[in-house]
Amino acid sequence: MRKVLILFTCMMTAQSMMAQKINYPQTMRDDTVDDYFGVKVADPYRWLENDTSAQTAAWVEAENRVTQTFLQKIPQRAKLAKRLKEVANYEKIGLPAEHNGKWYFYKNNGLQNQSVLYVMDELGGTPRVFLDPNTLSTDGTVALKGVFFSHNGKYAAYAISRSGSDWQEFYVVDVATGKLLPDHIEWAKFSGAAWQGDGFYYSAYDAPVQGKEFSNVNEVQKIYYHKMGTPQSADVLFYQNPAFPKRFYTVGVNEEETMMYMYESGAGAGNNLFVRDLRVPNAQFIQMTSDMDYQYSPIEFIGDKIYLLTNYGAPKCRVMVADVKKPGLNDWQELIPEQQDVLEDATMIDDKLVLTYSKDASNHLFVYTLDGQRQHEIQLPSVGSVGISGKKGHKECFYSFTSFTVPGTIYRYDIEKNVSSLYAAPKVGFNLNAYESKQLFFESKDGTRIPMFITYKKGMKLNGKNPVYLYGYGGFNISLPPSFSSMRIPFLENGGIYAQVNLRGGSEYGEEWHLAGTKMRKQNVFDDFIGAAEYLIAQNYTSKEKIAIVGGSNGGLLVGACMTQRPDLFRVAIPEVGVMDMLRYHKFTIGWNWASDYGTSEDSPEMFEYLRGYSPLHNLKEGTAYPATLVTTADHDDRVVPAHSFKFAATLQACHTGDNPVLIRIDSKAGHGGGKPMSKVIEEQADIYGFIMYHLGMKCK
Repeated sequence: MRKVLILFTCMMTAQSMMAQKINYPQTMRDDTVDDYFGVKVADPYRWLENDTSAQTAAWVEAENRVTQTFLQKIPQRAKLAKRLKEVANYEKIGLPAEHNGKWYFYKNNGLQNQSVLYVMDELGGTPRVFLDPNTLSTDGTVALKGVFFSHNGKYAAYAISRSGSDWQEFYVVDVATGKLLPDHIEWAKFSGAAWQGDGFYYSAYDAPVQGKEFSNVNEVQKIYYHKMGTPQSADVLFYQNPAFPKRFYTVGVNEEETMMYMYESGAGAGNNLFVRDLRVPNAQFIQMTSDMDYQYSPIEFIGDKIYLLTNYGAPKCRVMVADVKKPGLNDWQELIPEQQDVLEDATMIDDKLVLTYSKDASNHLFVYTLDGQRQHEIQLPSVGSVGISGKKGHKECFYSFTSFTVPGTIYRYDIEKNVSSLYAAPKVGFNLNAYESKQLFFESKDGTRIPMFITYKKGMKLNGKNPVYLYGYGGFNISLPPSFSSMRIPFLENGGIYAQVNLRGGSEYGEEWHLAGTKMRKQNVFDDFIGAAEYLIAQNYTSKEKIAIVGGSNGGLLVGACMTQRPDLFRVAIPEVGVMDMLRYHKFTIGWNWASDYGTSEDSPEMFEYLRGYSPLHNLKEGTAYPATLVTTADHDDRVVPAHSFKFAATLQACHTGDNPVLIRIDSKAGHGGGKPMSKVIEEQADIYGFIMYHLGMKCK
């Protein structure tokens, strides 16, 4: 592979950057061809799927050299990085939660790579550090994935991930002394620690082939029981189902250790639920449901009643009650019927149910009695999203509130008096009163009404010249409610509009909205996103030359599909950790789990043709001028393996004409995004926003 040329001299101006033709690395092509139902499809960059080969490593190094040379020459970048660090430097406090008479909460002093878990002996007491993940690595790349307290109050198991991987390791500390115990679990994935007695259940896979830890398919997830003080090799295999190797299995145990649930998922948009009454000696699991197209989530267990949240028979969800003695679905009773708005969550606090509803993608909280009667609404500060913390039998209740212009703020709620009081609010070093948000609605290609939030500096003029950061996701029943990110502040300060679209495929309007953006209706999602851009142009907010589209994971697929379908409509495209090869996505790690949303190229000739019709990798066309593009991925992404981005970037560089740069940024010691240290977040966002602002003609004041 020939050496990459030095692209820029130190004295080159911003104007000459654009005129300079980039010499991309010459990426080798091979003659790999696949046969799909008699249709031959070439895959000349298949060799880039081998993420551990020396050849791939050399390609990564060459691409990163070109990319970093370009990014470092962007005039705005240094000033932008400085400003991003300034706006991120404020105290962030999480919801308090009670465990065995003590109160725990997360706090980040501002620029700590990872948030620290603190403990108080009582509410309002003096906090002391319980677990600081920043001490687990020198560079902040070891992240805390969860902390799970034993019901007897003696132990706390905590899960970590390294370098952003989905693989988890469990460690255990003595709660009273804080001493790290010898217990250590490896190769767990998508797992909590479900305590029963002096041990816990966890879900894991067999140790992967060395060198293929982050790419090979994960099959046959197993549930083990670990007894404290014993090595992992002595852990007891509790459950496995080799007949269905591509399914997930996890268990949960209630606080009283009277009820155990087992969840089966991975073969639909929902899960199956099994129940085991631990009050009965030698009790076995009883299957409650038999259709993984629906979601079944236990809320609480009281007496013989199991309270459940489900979308079975109710696309916008409802609360039902089952009798543990007759737990089959046909015997469930409806407690709180489906409403006009979507029921997103249900928590039992004291002797009440606190329900979180979503109306036009914003949260509303209501208190219900256990006989299904609505008592009142909890008044929230404004349009936004919430999280709840509380327990059955405990009157203490907290909720967090955030919006596009309100960082995470904690309120204490008196459930008897229906009164909220401020508990903790961050003090930020920038003026949030300078910005406002509003919700717009527009018609998509087929006439469907789509909501979109926009946030901007007060006094913005509708002159068609405003830079827009257009963000979406549109899949897997995931909604995009209002949320705060300090990373947006410099973009807003310099006259940008942040636009967030609530696309079909999400959960904003229930399961029907989700299904309208799946499988052979996936094009609806792309039409919605394209429609959002066209609407903002038509309403004189912006123009084609001022729009950057951004999305991650399934949102990276969104950006890839839209930039290949409408390269004329966007100035900048940022597909982050995207699913770009729709014909082979299911062949890596846990990609098979996405088939409920996407379908696979192996399903039928029709499904294959539909996937090929929008797959970003397969719709890049030679001789096309594409938007300025910065593809992002990372070496430890074992959710959406980097091969997706590698092959897309190589093909894009081969097809692209014109002066717009089409680059790939490949991070190291990072994964799909979860647990990324603050230092890496700021560095990455400086690159992304710098790239966007430069190509949208923005300055960083």
